[in-house]
Amino acid sequence: MDMAQHKAEIECLIIGGGPAGLTAATYLGRFRRRALLVDAGASRAAWIPETHNLIGFAEGISGPVLLDRLRKQADLYDSQRLDGQIDSLEVSSSGGFRATIGEQTIVAQRILLATGGLDVEPDLPGIRQAVETGLVRYCPICDGFEAKGRRVALIAYGKCRIKEALLLRGYTADLTVLTLGREMQLPDDEQHQLQGAGIKIVRDPVVRLSREVDGIGVWPQHAGNPAVFDILYSALGTRIASSLATRLGAEADEDGALLVDRHQRTNVPGLYAAGDVVQGLSQINIAAAQAAIAATSINAELPPLRY
Repeated sequence: MDMAQHKAEIECLIIGGGPAGLTAATYLGRFRRRALLVDAGASRAAWIPETHNLIGFAEGISGPVLLDRLRKQADLYDSQRLDGQIDSLEVSSSGGFRATIGEQTIVAQRILLATGGLDVEPDLPGIRQAVETGLVRYCPICDGFEAKGRRVALIAYGKCRIKEALLLRGYTADLTVLTLGREMQLPDDEQHQLQGAGIKIVRDPVVRLSREVDGIGVWPQHAGNPAVFDILYSALGTRIASSLATRLGAEADEDGALLVDRHQRTNVPGLYAAGDVVQGLSQINIAAAQAAIAATSINAELPPLRY
């Protein structure tokens, strides 16, 4: 879109350039709708070193390559994209929505929010590089199979959920929970579940990570040598990027995930949501399916086109 325009009017504004947003852009483009996707460049998918859990990609695919393919596919159908961050979003007095990006104003009849969320990173030096190289991961549902029979550690503390630990225990007998010196706020029955499953718990603070010849080194405070694991997972939760919707009155659960109906509609008329910003299973396959449902519903709600 030409940023020289002070005001643009479109049928649907897609906010978020991850798998959900880009899938919706392809669908709406194929429906011949005037849609604009605004991408802040913060998709969680960009951090995936390689996934084998995506339908149709048995050989595996990295997040950046997947996103590039999705952009190229959307481009085939004249999808319009704009790099930037939505500064404000409000319901227009004349119906529809009004969004601003800097001095640019966008008026849209419908909104599809696909802003996702970001994983809460452990407070450890070198964590970002470890994520980029695939030594630290966040989704055992996505890639737990690749961890089978290996040495696995899981960072978990506070009001963490033990389901990640119990899921990983199905792939390996060598599983250690690292609390990084913090308290695990778990009921006694859940602590007993961990112990009964043969999961080790290390409560020492950790000062750094290191790349070792045979894996990733975790250095407890005052230790002369690191504990070495093949894979390190983190289960500290996700910060859901739903504030644009909740400020309009959209309902969300206690974690900030938006509540939608079977058409991906929020309780705010004209506001749809898909992907990780929505309550439910956080997976690329599901994000794409939700985006397809939302885009099809949006197309059906808009006035019919004539060729």
